Amino acid sequence: MTFVKTKLMIERMEPGKVLEVRLCGAEPLENVPRSIVEMGHRIVSCTAEVPNGAADASHVLVIEKSR
Repeated sequence: MTFVKTKLMIERMEPGKVLEVRLCGAEPLENVPRSIVEMGHRIVSCTAEVPNGAADASHVLVIEKSR
């Protein structure tokens, strides 16, 4: 569900704009960035909210919409 919501937000954005998404759990952390890149957008950063956080910890993904 996280990817679907992210995709809908990106579709409403202007090219070059940046979206920040919070990912919780290992599955979204693995799948959402991969799917975003496959769509042609750029991952600016992916940072654990807690330093040295485990894969299942919350992460903040920053995405730039492609042109």
